[in-house]
Amino acid sequence: MKITGLYETHIQVRNLEESVNFYTKVLGLRIAHRDPNRPIVFLWVGTGKEYMLGLWQEEANFQPRHFAFRASKEDILNYAVDYLKERDLQPYNFLKDGVEKPMVFAWMPALAIYFNDPDGNQLEFIALLEGEGRPELGVMSYEGWLQQE
Repeated sequence: MKITGLYETHIQVRNLEESVNFYTKVLGLRIAHRDPNRPIVFLWVGTGKEYMLGLWQEEANFQPRHFAFRASKEDILNYAVDYLKERDLQPYNFLKDGVEKPMVFAWMPALAIYFNDPDGNQLEFIALLEGEGRPELGVMSYEGWLQQE
């Protein structure tokens, strides 16, 4: 048995309809299934049936989570910040230092930018970068990463 990827993840949301609207109309995911007996909606992520996100309405014991959407390096560098702002979403980097630019996790290496859904779940666009990880460099700007190459 070899695990070849992560197929689905589930998160809690406070208002299912508001979250379905956010993930479908704002981020462009598609409804896969709405459970008629439980407050849950499954959404397709990507083309076809590649990945799935489950939204569970939970008001009493709500706990925000984190997960990342895979994107291309080019999209993150050239479009992600504007894409988020056009949708009234606040982009932020891992350091939460007020800089609205993607950062590099040097240990992977990967480029990432963050934003929140309406319930405060921490979402991320991430792209793996070419080359070997450099954990000693920590988290840095993309420009700084390019200077290390």
